[in-house]
Amino acid sequence: MAENKSAQAPTAGTKGEQKSEWKTIKSILAASSGNLVEWFDFYIYAFFSVYFASQFFVSDSEVVSLMQSAGVFFIGFLMRPIGGYIFGRAADKVGRKNSMLISILLMCAGSLCLAILPTAATAGPVLAPLLLLVVRMIQGLAVGGEYGATATYMSEVATEGKRGFYSSFQYVTLIGGQLLASLLAVIMTHTMGTEQIEAGWWRLPFVIGAVAAVVSLWLRRGLEETTNEETRKNEHSGSFLEVLRHPRAFLVVLGITSVGSLVFYVFTTYMQKYLLLTNEGTPGAETFNKGTIADMMTLCLLVFIFMQPIAGKISDKIGRKNNMLIFVIGMVILPIPMLSLIGSAKSVLVAGILIVVTMAFISMYTSISGIVKAEMFPAHIRGIGVGFTYAIGNAIFGGSAEYVALWFTNVGIGFWFGVYVVVIAIVGLVAVLYMHDNRKHSTIDNAGSSAYQRIGN
Repeated sequence: MAENKSAQAPTAGTKGEQKSEWKTIKSILAASSGNLVEWFDFYIYAFFSVYFASQFFVSDSEVVSLMQSAGVFFIGFLMRPIGGYIFGRAADKVGRKNSMLISILLMCAGSLCLAILPTAATAGPVLAPLLLLVVRMIQGLAVGGEYGATATYMSEVATEGKRGFYSSFQYVTLIGGQLLASLLAVIMTHTMGTEQIEAGWWRLPFVIGAVAAVVSLWLRRGLEETTNEETRKNEHSGSFLEVLRHPRAFLVVLGITSVGSLVFYVFTTYMQKYLLLTNEGTPGAETFNKGTIADMMTLCLLVFIFMQPIAGKISDKIGRKNNMLIFVIGMVILPIPMLSLIGSAKSVLVAGILIVVTMAFISMYTSISGIVKAEMFPAHIRGIGVGFTYAIGNAIFGGSAEYVALWFTNVGIGFWFGVYVVVIAIVGLVAVLYMHDNRKHSTIDNAGSSAYQRIGN
């Protein structure tokens, strides 16, 4: 009988572990579903701006109109540090869940406004772009707050030994939002055609985004808070001055975010415009039109999604620092030759393969983007430490990526944009060298986290 009892004990423990794991999965899915909607709403602008840019920015040059549109996209990024500060502080003071709920409400409002925004033909060449700018600022504020709260929440919920894998789903849904925006662009291009989309159907995606945000709000209501009352009531909770008392963590996060955001937006968002501009009028490159490029980028993003959990799992095995080293070394070596090869590619297929190869290296960063930063800050400043610091680097280098690239192209020195990317990658390499190895040092303490006490058990 004693043997039977002892044999049953592991079974009960296994059932408890399975229950705990399932609760963790449900929490990850609930948090990341809202993340997907927010990024879908945000990326709609990037994918559909090629159809409505000239309707808000009146110019004889298509490149200039695209640059002005990209400038508005950049302004949205500049709002991210403000959003990162406000919502990051809120995540530490009133909880991760409340911070995420408010951010999704703001994104919903922004998408609805974009759906009904008047063009220059109606509101005039000054008021129309100004209104567009204001709405994008609201969305930038929301996304700036979303990243830090979601990254922190998912990192705290994830079980020890699987944090890289589970945290990778933040970028699965982030890229998923981008993919859905791209897929919608493909469907509308094939079913309606460019002329109809430019005639006003570009507004439809923003309506869809607003409705999806409402659904996401409902889903997030069921999330359990991961911080305890003691953490939220800490006198230094949510203090940026307290973040500055961790200079190593602050500078490392800033450095890796700068290169990570830059290359992410270059090889996802900007690629559509890059292929159009570099192949315009090139003999034998007639297949490079808006439709075929959108198709190709959709497939690339789909592959990129599946790379995330794989790269995240790798980080659980080899450590976050080694993942990051593979990423930054790749970004020091690849950008110049890859941009040249992609720009001179004679077929969409070849360009797509080159982009996917580059994305494989980028996934070593994106898959662990949230957890690698969350592991550097203690719980009472984790929200603002991750959210605000990330938003600064993301705004400066990620938000400006497309505009800077178009500027280099417009003045006829496109090659030097690749050099610019490599220089930022070298800065990122230095930051990674100063990283702690998460296998030896992590501020996310399994035993002390309320996430495991309330959700994992």
